[in-house]
Amino acid sequence: MNDRPVTYEVTCSIAADLCEEFEIFMCGRHIPEILSSGLFTSASFAASTPGRYRIRYAAHDRTALDRYLSTFADGLRTDFADRFPTGVLVTREEWTILRRFEAAKT
Repeated sequence: MNDRPVTYEVTCSIAADLCEEFEIFMCGRHIPEILSSGLFTSASFAASTPGRYRIRYAAHDRTALDRYLSTFADGLRTDFADRFPTGVLVTREEWTILRRFEAAKT
């Protein structure tokens, strides 16, 4: 099961006065730094309601995600917490992709 793609999902609830700074930081620095680790194939940054964001990172496999978590995560989390010490609630989940489906081409 180690060879299956894995998704690392981070959900953030942000105080309204921090949203603009958060978006700039995430798109201009944080997400690119995570992708520069070489352990993810892609990332997406989405918003649902004002102040609620989801970042989804697609890892090559479980081994890649485990390497990210053991080697890079602590430093990047500290950097994030230093930048946003209050007004942010973060949750993280790991998902193993069991199967992908493609839409039929018409």
